[in-house]
Amino acid sequence: MPSVQHWKTPKAGNLATLALQESTLPPRSKGKVRVTVKAVGLNFADIFALTGLYSATPEGSFVPGLEFSGVVESVEDSGAFQPGDRVMGVTRFGGYSSVIDSEPEYLMPLPADWNFSQGAAWPVQTLTAWYALTHLGAVDKGHRVLVHSAAGGVGLQAMKLCKALGATPIGTVGNAEKARWLISQGFEQVLVRDADFMKQLSGLSEPLDLVLDAIGGKVQQASFATLAPMGRLVVFGAAEFTPTGHRPNYLKAAWRYLRRPRYDVMDMISSNRSVLAFNLIWLWEQKTRLQGLLQELTAVEIAPPHVGHSLPFEEAHQALALLQSGKTCGKVVLTLP
Repeated sequence: MPSVQHWKTPKAGNLATLALQESTLPPRSKGKVRVTVKAVGLNFADIFALTGLYSATPEGSFVPGLEFSGVVESVEDSGAFQPGDRVMGVTRFGGYSSVIDSEPEYLMPLPADWNFSQGAAWPVQTLTAWYALTHLGAVDKGHRVLVHSAAGGVGLQAMKLCKALGATPIGTVGNAEKARWLISQGFEQVLVRDADFMKQLSGLSEPLDLVLDAIGGKVQQASFATLAPMGRLVVFGAAEFTPTGHRPNYLKAAWRYLRRPRYDVMDMISSNRSVLAFNLIWLWEQKTRLQGLLQELTAVEIAPPHVGHSLPFEEAHQALALLQSGKTCGKVVLTLP
C-alpha cells in the first residue's frame, strides 16, 4: 500500500512533540489534486501554531505547514492540472507532508525556470507582502516604505515589490551582516536597528509613508511616530513573542502583551495616521479573493524568492530552530527527493 510521511504533533504547546510519522495513503478525494511534495516552505506561523500562540491553531493533533511545491500525481479527468505538472500551493495547515491532496483553487503552476524550493518559498510570503503593500498600505510611486526584517522571507519580497511599484524601500535588520547582504542584493537604504530606534529614525531625511511591521514593541512604536500625515502602519505579525525554546515563556509573553503598543483612534484622527493589521490565513476561506490577489501578482515582475536555507525533510526540528534563531536570510525550506 502507498504511504505518506508527515510531521505531526499530538497537540499545540511544545515543539519537541512534533514527530515524523508514516501512514497509509488514503484514496484521493473527489475533486482534489494529489501532489507529490518536493519542497515545503517554513513560516513563523508554524512556530506560533506548534507552541499554541497562534489564534488559528487547530484543536488536538495536526500537521503544520502553509505552503509547498511538487508534482501532480493524479487528478480528475478534466481541470486545469494534469499528472506531471509542476505546481506550488497553499494549505491551511498540513504542509509538512510528502503527499498533499489539494483543491485546484489553491494550486498555481510553477514557473518553468524556478526550482521546487523557490516554488515553496513564494506563496505565503509574497501574498503577505503584496496584500500589506497594496490592499492595506495603498503604496504609490514615490512613497517611502520602511520594511522591518527586510532580509527575511516576507521582508525581502516586500523590498522587491516596492521597487517594482516605484516606491522607495528602506529596510531594517538586526545586524550588520544582514545589512551587507541586502546591499549586495541591490537595496541602497538599509538600517541596522539601534537600541534607541526612535532616535535613529529621527535622522531620516523625510517622514515615512508606509511601514510594514512584524516585530512589535518599541520598534513598532518608533515606526508609527515617524509616519507622515496620511501614513499607514501595517502589522502582520509579532516576532517579539517568538519562543526561544520548545515551549512558550508565558510569564515573559504576558509581560510583553501588557506592554504592547496601544493606539488611540482620536490621536490617529488628529495626526492623520492609521494602523492596520491582518492575518493572511483568512484568505483560505475566500477563494475568489485569493485568486484575484494571485492574478494581480502575475502582472508584477520581480526576481524569484531567495532560498537562503534548505534542509532535508527529515530535519524539520533543525529547520525550525534555525528560523527561531533570527539568523536567517531569505526563506527556510524543507526538501524531499
